[in-house]
Amino acid sequence: MEGGYLSTPLLFLIQIGFGFYTMLLLLRFLLQATRADFYNPISQMIINVTAPVLKQFRRFIPGYRGMDISSLVAAWAATAIEGLLILAIVGYDGALLAALPWALPQLVSLFFSIFIFSIVIQAVMSWFPTTQGHPLQLLVSQIAATVTNPVRRVFPARSSGVDFTPMLAIIGLKVLKMLIMPPLFALFGVPPILQK
Repeated sequence: MEGGYLSTPLLFLIQIGFGFYTMLLLLRFLLQATRADFYNPISQMIINVTAPVLKQFRRFIPGYRGMDISSLVAAWAATAIEGLLILAIVGYDGALLAALPWALPQLVSLFFSIFIFSIVIQAVMSWFPTTQGHPLQLLVSQIAATVTNPVRRVFPARSSGVDFTPMLAIIGLKVLKMLIMPPLFALFGVPPILQK
């Protein structure tokens, strides 16, 4: 069997595994940044899964003004390790340590994705009355409110009762991502395989 035969599923597993854990680390940061309910069962799951890693990082990375900086550094480290593994598998010719700075724009892109998915999940769950009060609905609402509340102040809901805030927020985030990410990836010289 050729190396390429196994490399594709291996790359997929690395991207899924590291991507999921990096997302949890960023969510841990957002829980504190958005003052989300830490007693929410999903918040507790995120805290429990990320605690072993963050315990090590907090030994030398203090918080700053109530912000959990260790979560950001841990997410950066996880993204950098993911990049190193991917570059090693595909046989990248350049310096593998370049994955360290390349991880920064990847994290910015992931933040955009988290906010977009939070708004989508919140909007879909709002269509089903039985989901109101569900821990997932409460958590994504708290995270999405960081974006939707400022949009709602500029474009308040009309008397018709139709709230276009989620759609406007998603469009705004997508446009910002399209404007910000390509030059940011180009500035850091991130290879296409690591752009997500």
